[in-house]
Amino acid sequence: MSGALWAVTAGVGFGVFQTLNRRAVQGMDVYVATFLQLLVSALVLAAISVVTEDLMLLGQASIWAWINFSLAGFFHFFIGWTFLNASQKKIGAARTGSLIGTTPLFGAVVAALTLAEFPGLITIGGILLIVGGVYLVNYANIRHSPPATKMGDSPIATGWRSLLLGLAAAFCWSISPLFIRHGLAELPSPILGVTIGITACVVGYALVLVLRGSSTPLTSFSTDAFAFKLVAAMLVGLSTWARWVALDLASVALVLALSLVSVPVVNILSPLLVGQHIEQVTGQVWLGSALIMGGSLVLIFLR
Repeated sequence: MSGALWAVTAGVGFGVFQTLNRRAVQGMDVYVATFLQLLVSALVLAAISVVTEDLMLLGQASIWAWINFSLAGFFHFFIGWTFLNASQKKIGAARTGSLIGTTPLFGAVVAALTLAEFPGLITIGGILLIVGGVYLVNYANIRHSPPATKMGDSPIATGWRSLLLGLAAAFCWSISPLFIRHGLAELPSPILGVTIGITACVVGYALVLVLRGSSTPLTSFSTDAFAFKLVAAMLVGLSTWARWVALDLASVALVLALSLVSVPVVNILSPLLVGQHIEQVTGQVWLGSALIMGGSLVLIFLR
């Protein structure tokens, strides 16, 4: 398959994952949910690596390949997935999905800070489209604060602070492609690279859970939540692999652009699977999502 097709596959898979994951996290502790997600995904990716790759390449890879893949995993999985799960639990899958669509916005910010690539008028226009889209999608949460309203088992987060978790995930995912590309230049195997990154995160997250001393046991969730989490974790592992393959075959800009297909996928599926009373995907949400995707495409291709 071409890099573009791999990117679309990853975007659709990630959209389905977000919907399944929303159903799971509403009945789970965020940190436990993230650890299970990392563990299952790591096992899936390790199995694929054993079957499809020459593991001798791991011993031949330079230390810089291991460092770059581990750093990519730290930003994308360790931090990014934690923010994603927390955001979905607070404001739902559809609104979190729209915030994830702001990843190119943070890419432009990172470029300005690290490469002195300051925005021109077209870039500023794309940024304004994204900001307007975020406002439309989250208008109800920003403007209103109903104290007794709940989303599943969790109170709905309101105000501008309700956006921070989703935006933080998008920021992390704007950084990880830099390390992925550097790592693939040293070890040209996307599946081995993503397995290195996610395995390092499993070990790190296990240590965090031990040090955190959470009173929430790893089994303190329903069978239903565990089943959805298991399927979601396997799917996101495969989707992440597809994304890394795409980054090896196509430009970062093209992969980021085609990854935006996850936004409409979440908007369509989340009310069906989670419930329309929880995931209220209105015309305003669709309009805001369109503005975010449009602004992101401007930043990717026209800046």
